Amino acid sequence: MLIILSIVILIMSVVVHELAHGYMADWLGDSTARRQGRLTLNPVRHLDPVGSVIVPLVTSLLGFTFGWARPVEYNPHNLKNRRSGELLIALAGPASNLLIAFVFSMVIRFAVSMHSVASIAFIELSAYIVTINIILAIFNLIPLPPLDGSKILFAILPRRYAHVRAMLEMYAPIFVLLVVFFLWQVVSPLVPFVFRLFTGLGM
Repeated sequence: MLIILSIVILIMSVVVHELAHGYMADWLGDSTARRQGRLTLNPVRHLDPVGSVIVPLVTSLLGFTFGWARPVEYNPHNLKNRRSGELLIALAGPASNLLIAFVFSMVIRFAVSMHSVASIAFIELSAYIVTINIILAIFNLIPLPPLDGSKILFAILPRRYAHVRAMLEMYAPIFVLLVVFFLWQVVSPLVPFVFRLFTGLGM
């Protein structure tokens, strides 16, 4: 039951993440996501067979829940300002996860103050939501392709580094494996730190 709950939370969280990218692009002048029917909370429109089903099932059995949705596409040439537009679109995904984490952190703080039996269930459910969304935000902010962090980084760096971005993006699948199996161990201590910062509780 816990595994199913974690996967459901993950799927809805990555859907909101991609939806945030799509709405930001739409707001900045590119309607690609709208025309593709991606500006919806319907998970069917966002699911990736591997990232939204197989990977979450396998990782949940290993003791943690991880996955992704099908990336929302956008055409940078349609943006009002390409440089700032790409930065804002990349930031929108992790920001949406941090917003979800913050909102449910407030639920935890309220439930703790209630001191009731019912509040325990709310605290546990909210804690899963907060944890998964903090993980998604931190993971996606790592500055390696194809993660949002790399798009943020190259939107800030001078354009003369564009060829470096193109070269690195060719090896995106390798970087994902590198992050999951090696680099994540370095940045994962940020998860309990942010959790405590948001909720006032230890994990």
